[in-house]
Amino acid sequence: MTSGPDTRPPGTGGRAHAGPGAVVVLDGVTVTYHDDDDEDVVHAVQEATLQIRAGAITSLLGPSGCGKTSLLRAIAGLERPRAGTISIGGAVVSSVPPRGAGVWVHPERRSVGMVFQDGALFPHLTVAQNVSFGLRSSGRKLSRAQRAERVADMLALVDLTGFADRLPGTLSGGQQQRVALARSLAPQPSVLLLDEPFSALDAALRIQVRAEVARIVRDVGVTTIFVTHDQDEAFVLGDEVVVLRDGHVEQVGTPDAIYRHPNTPWIAGFVGEANFLRGTVDIASPHHADTPLGAVPITHPERVRAAADVDIAVAVDVLVRPEQIVIDRGTDDSHASGHVSAVEYYGHDVRYEVELDDGSVVAARTQVPDLLHDGQRVRLVFDGHPVEAWPVGPAD
Repeated sequence: MTSGPDTRPPGTGGRAHAGPGAVVVLDGVTVTYHDDDDEDVVHAVQEATLQIRAGAITSLLGPSGCGKTSLLRAIAGLERPRAGTISIGGAVVSSVPPRGAGVWVHPERRSVGMVFQDGALFPHLTVAQNVSFGLRSSGRKLSRAQRAERVADMLALVDLTGFADRLPGTLSGGQQQRVALARSLAPQPSVLLLDEPFSALDAALRIQVRAEVARIVRDVGVTTIFVTHDQDEAFVLGDEVVVLRDGHVEQVGTPDAIYRHPNTPWIAGFVGEANFLRGTVDIASPHHADTPLGAVPITHPERVRAAADVDIAVAVDVLVRPEQIVIDRGTDDSHASGHVSAVEYYGHDVRYEVELDDGSVVAARTQVPDLLHDGQRVRLVFDGHPVEAWPVGPAD
């Protein structure tokens, strides 16, 4: 983290009160484990405070070990928090003093459906029996005819009509995940939880299945929370994204807000490729930074002013995404001149690394039809919306 004011969103460390339309509310939730020697306590989730909007798809995004699955399991009732309160649909399902009176509602009574990474289907049961099991385990009292009708509706929803008598072992990975989804949706839960449901699928199938799942949950309108470490997946599916790191909620927002306006340099680098250009900001005119690419407009000039102290200029790291850089084939001696040092062709675009004459290396992505080549002289021009900049600390 860099120096400067705490820019985490309001509520990431304080009390949460259910806002309009919030279905799941977490207030100061902490989940801990013991290490292998059962001595040291590991904090998987620390003081998580969060509201999940009704009907929205919310992505829990973070690197391995950040606490996202532990948080999901706490909501499901598969882990007991050490502290904090969890409410679903306005009812407290988990509460630990001093913030609550000590409440624990078992998983099957939380009106929550869950799809695991491997689907977790019963291999000896047919597709229809697997879906019907979701109805039985929920405690809903339905007649045999009502269960059969609900199973048929669910299989139609996931486009598996005609597969009712098949065993899971005869299905593809994508079909198995759709059966697991149908089983979870059959009892009409208030909340659907997905724990990295696409990670076991190959790349092409993953894209297809996640599009199908997104269509299904949006058609149903169920509030959905899913865990992923894949930034593309989180952004494509999520109406809102929760970024976690080391058990802490770092930022909550729309995919666009998190990509364009990350709270910290770490988030900026985690959710996409980032160039951090060293620049300076004149406090008398703090709305742009002077960088190797020239003047770049910045957001949050107050963040820079707060670090200025008595200085008239502040050193900053400026976030510039590769797609915000235009490559000009001109060869004038502007301060952003350099040569191409790497070329990566992706078909839909090309990623270049350009070593500037000052020795810094900048990544740029462009759809220029004619490929540049290693060693070719170019100059770079910034072309984008105002960007984030963070004051440089003494140790940076």
